[in-house]
Amino acid sequence: MTKISIDFKDTVGKIKPMHGVGQPPFEGTDFSMLKYLKNAGIPYSRLHDVGGAYGGYRWVDVPNIFRDFDANPYEHSSYDFAFTDLLIKGLMENNCVPFFRLGVTIENAHRIKAYRVYPPKDFKKWAVICEHIIRHYTEGWGNGFNYDIKYWEIWNEPDNSPSKDYSCLWRGTPEEYFEFYEIASKHLKKRFPHLKIGGYGSCGFYNLTGSDGSFGMCSSHTEHFIKFMNGFFNHVKETGAPFDFFSWHTYDGDIKNNIFYANYARKCLDEAGFTETETSCNEWNCQVNLRGTAKHAAITSAVILAFQNAPLDNAMFYDARFGTSIYGSLFNPMTREPLPAYYAFTSFNRLYTLENQVKLEIDNDGIYAVAAANGEIGCIVIANPTDDNVSLDFDMNADITKSLITAEGSNDAEFDFGYEIPANSIVTLCVEIK
Repeated sequence: MTKISIDFKDTVGKIKPMHGVGQPPFEGTDFSMLKYLKNAGIPYSRLHDVGGAYGGYRWVDVPNIFRDFDANPYEHSSYDFAFTDLLIKGLMENNCVPFFRLGVTIENAHRIKAYRVYPPKDFKKWAVICEHIIRHYTEGWGNGFNYDIKYWEIWNEPDNSPSKDYSCLWRGTPEEYFEFYEIASKHLKKRFPHLKIGGYGSCGFYNLTGSDGSFGMCSSHTEHFIKFMNGFFNHVKETGAPFDFFSWHTYDGDIKNNIFYANYARKCLDEAGFTETETSCNEWNCQVNLRGTAKHAAITSAVILAFQNAPLDNAMFYDARFGTSIYGSLFNPMTREPLPAYYAFTSFNRLYTLENQVKLEIDNDGIYAVAAANGEIGCIVIANPTDDNVSLDFDMNADITKSLITAEGSNDAEFDFGYEIPANSIVTLCVEIK
């Protein structure tokens, strides 16, 4: 018997935006599936790897928007915003704010030939180009928009390799990236002091747990991730480069390892003196090989709930694309319908809309739960990623008014809650507070 004690009148903090996603679901220029992001209350969609290999040469990436690096960055005619405008507009119309990655898409075939993953030939000019991209979407420059887009991320996974010959995202040295970040962040923060400028999409911290993530990486590869981070922190500290957020990634299949990484990232930032720098796990997926199953949904929910209680400011699941990639774990590419893991996001959103996290204690470290309240209304989300049914004993100042379950054969469906959470399931309980 697992005991859960909840005091719905004891607020312990805010429900954080842990249910963000990576690249959004669309096909060609059909953005109708973005409604699913709105329906799940997805707060952010990180724009990396958007639209296929190299961004389809149309979407988001800096070289897709500014196609001739020798052009004049101060002239609107030098920019091609056509496709990216459609995507940004579609996201904002569905209440999903872009987390805008300024950089390039991964080049998995880089060993044959790399195209866009080399360091820009003029770091300051690249920063000026990005300044005008930001102005286009936040200040209306170049027949643009006045959207409230806060997060602007400089590149992605420049630590992807210990050598430039191997890298599929940054075919330069770590020191070149450090200088690049310094120049770009200083320019952008001076121009936009109210926006959040950061980076760098760290590959993660697998070496600390002995995990290889989902990639079968060699230990020298994962060791490099830590060395790169320490070098980056030192450079930022020595040069006074702006550093509003630190983004990092994990594809570890162990739920608890992922929470360890969240704590480690916060610890490293604090010890380096970056106590005000936010921490964002803006790429993650746990046991992606289980895509499309109820178990993957339960695992996904467990990580989101655990992230809520970790020292994280936001998180983004990789990813919500509509396509055949195994990482596109929220939608069936044949039917265009949500896969079970999608309902980990709808369930968490019920907490998010209530805003206030309340005190909850649970005596089973294999079961994950978070509760929230607003006025006389409350909600509990419980994830059981184990293969066993678990009986529950509640001690709480509320009455259950509605029960929903995502499990094998059921997706966010009402059911008769008998104080037991089935194996590999997510249970959402709506309550009226006494």
